[in-house]
Amino acid sequence: MLEGDNVARRCGVAVGDCIVAVNGEGFRRHALDCDEHQIKDLAPKVVNVIPEGEENGDATISRFRVLSGKEDGENYAELLKRIKDAKSTQDSENPLIISLERYGWDSRVNSWSRFLAARDKNIPEAMLMLQAHENWRDSVFPIDVSQTGFQNIVKARAISEVDTKQDGCPPTVCVNFSKIQALESSILYEDVVSAFVVYTELLLSRASNPLSPKTCQFIDLSGTRITRGLNVGLLRKIYAVFEPNYPETLHKMVMYPVSRIVRQTSNVLLNFVNQKTREKFVITDDLNVVCKELGWDKNEVEEYGGITQFMQKHQKDDDTLILT
Repeated sequence: MLEGDNVARRCGVAVGDCIVAVNGEGFRRHALDCDEHQIKDLAPKVVNVIPEGEENGDATISRFRVLSGKEDGENYAELLKRIKDAKSTQDSENPLIISLERYGWDSRVNSWSRFLAARDKNIPEAMLMLQAHENWRDSVFPIDVSQTGFQNIVKARAISEVDTKQDGCPPTVCVNFSKIQALESSILYEDVVSAFVVYTELLLSRASNPLSPKTCQFIDLSGTRITRGLNVGLLRKIYAVFEPNYPETLHKMVMYPVSRIVRQTSNVLLNFVNQKTREKFVITDDLNVVCKELGWDKNEVEEYGGITQFMQKHQKDDDTLILT
């Protein structure tokens, strides 16, 4: 996307949109394995980019036409040629119409590269991982947010979104362990996992670039009983869902504050985490480290009186999740 005021931006084009037709002629890179009536679910929004002053034409898109038999770069060159040919005619009755589809962050066209990277470009393993993920989504969604345990977590803000609007740093899902401990008699681990998944989905769905969506995770251990340690059982359940279903979406996962003694045993306690993900874990009792990794302003944190007050200021309310 070029910067500044241009036709694409005025027509509502966003990063991640894919050109699928030029003047109604289909121009796909990948075939769709679905029926015509399923297109709306796969690609909920089609944006037509038309020069200002022109009326919107009714383009008939050949949704299943796929360009093939080209070498690297030749498909793109052909696309540009079609656009230039249409523009060169300067026919006001047949203006250039570029049709784009907008895919969600987790659509197949966007997700494959993440699953492939998670399996070190091993295509068979990545395909199995993606299929398992799709089976998981079919069995889990939609999540029933009316469940008592889920509502208790959301209302207590035991899990929440913290968005400080820091450039270059993704928003953060915060898990407040002390609040979860206080709710233990009224919630299950499964409720915590469901709430974590819902907030993760919300943040990723708003990612500025659906091709590479990212979130941070902040495990707030302030005020937790040290005898409970890191509550490895809960972390294990969250990880068991997150690792296979949200590959390459984690920017950083920060645990704070964690004493030196507990940090010394963390590698043993978290031995269920694969090495690639483990490298994104930051376990610390240093506020400087927390702010650096999550993109938070330390001076602002201190002005509010600490992490707890800072998060209360920046926690984002989502009234759609709270049922009265």
